[in-house]
Amino acid sequence: MGTLDRRALLKLSAGGLAGRVVGGAAGVRWARVPPPFSVPMPVPVEARPVRSTRDADYYRLAAASALAEILPGTRTPVLAYNGAFPGPTIRARAGRRVVVEHVNRLDEPTTVHLHGGAVRPEDDGGPMDLVEPGRARRYRYPNGQRAATLWYHDHAHHLESEHVYRGLAGAYLLHDECEAGLGLPSGRFDVPIVLRDARFGEDGSLVYIPEDFAGRNTILANGRPQPYFRVAARKYRFRLLNAANMRFFKAELSTGDAFQQIATDRGLLPAPLTTTSVPLSPGERADIVVDFSRYAPGARVVLRDGFSTRPSTNGILRFDVCGRVRDGSRVPERLATLPALRPATAAREFRLSMDKKTGMGFINGRAFDPRRIDFTVERGAAETWRIVNENQVIQHNFHVHLADFRVLDRDGGPPMPTEDGLKDTVMVRPGESVGVRVAFDPAFGGDYIYHCHIIDHSAMGMMGRFRITGGG
Repeated sequence: MGTLDRRALLKLSAGGLAGRVVGGAAGVRWARVPPPFSVPMPVPVEARPVRSTRDADYYRLAAASALAEILPGTRTPVLAYNGAFPGPTIRARAGRRVVVEHVNRLDEPTTVHLHGGAVRPEDDGGPMDLVEPGRARRYRYPNGQRAATLWYHDHAHHLESEHVYRGLAGAYLLHDECEAGLGLPSGRFDVPIVLRDARFGEDGSLVYIPEDFAGRNTILANGRPQPYFRVAARKYRFRLLNAANMRFFKAELSTGDAFQQIATDRGLLPAPLTTTSVPLSPGERADIVVDFSRYAPGARVVLRDGFSTRPSTNGILRFDVCGRVRDGSRVPERLATLPALRPATAAREFRLSMDKKTGMGFINGRAFDPRRIDFTVERGAAETWRIVNENQVIQHNFHVHLADFRVLDRDGGPPMPTEDGLKDTVMVRPGESVGVRVAFDPAFGGDYIYHCHIIDHSAMGMMGRFRITGGG
């Protein structure tokens, strides 16, 4: 594995990646994207094991340059796993191992993190655990956790922002017997929707500029711009994944009708939540069930972003309701039993800040140093963490590797109803303070990462490292 020393990292952040990318964007005119809801939304391709044994499935994913038809009739250069944009969906079963061989066919280092996965540190895809160009490595995922919508993405420090933006991300859907017995919509009625935004050059190329929130003004759902999706007049489960670098979404229906949220980042809620909107910061997931049987065939219902008022970013995708079909699915009143909220053994505070002049990010006043361990926890501990956004304009969020947590409060008040479940990523709005109870239950010890999951921020230093002792 290759490594970069601290001096090289700072040089890269200050003048290397950012200078190269900004310079490449100078003078570019922007492409004409198609009108909203004029292209169909595909369902991401599913990865197939290259072989299977009694207790494990083996996959091979190659990160390489590819061409993808994002805009109609245009072949856009992307970075892709197995040529797919977004990456292939891996469907796994709890208790059955998955081994993924990642092959790096790029000219830059990569590393792959299973976001939400409880894995050993050597399989976590840490930002300095690099796969050099032309090399490969295996990641082993034990899947010893409950059913959940997870995802995998590049995590190579100072490169992750551009790599994810250009396409190195995909869904990882973990199933278990408890979930299967509930009768939720399944099969082709269980649809992952990978959300993100993009900026296109006149030639249809993806233009990457660090912290380019305003310029990334085209919304992509499963890799297509504001598409439509034909649905039968029945219930669907949609697994919403915010894979954007910076954009926050608030998913809601144009009709104002309610739907049911059934899961957060790390699995099913105790009971379905009837709601009209679900906010998602980068990295967050929410599973929702929409019942289209209440609409007549021919109806058109837009999934829109309640945080945006611009036509180019307000509409996410449109559901076109077709004929009625038999629907044997249901959403039961009880979904899952969450672990008891244990008393905290320690309390910590994490203050997130961004220097607007330099673009550097900090946690508790310090930028990421891969040689530094910020604190140590003991396996089996439960801790209360207070996450504070010191910026009064800039939004942040917070993701911890390995562990899950419960949201306790927002500025001393109750958390949002949509986050009343097991989480691994939480939004922290400007000036806001969020309390969470983190459980270090997985039987693994070693070094892990926590960071802002606005990836442009973590790439510029808003990240830290902790050590778990007493693990296997």
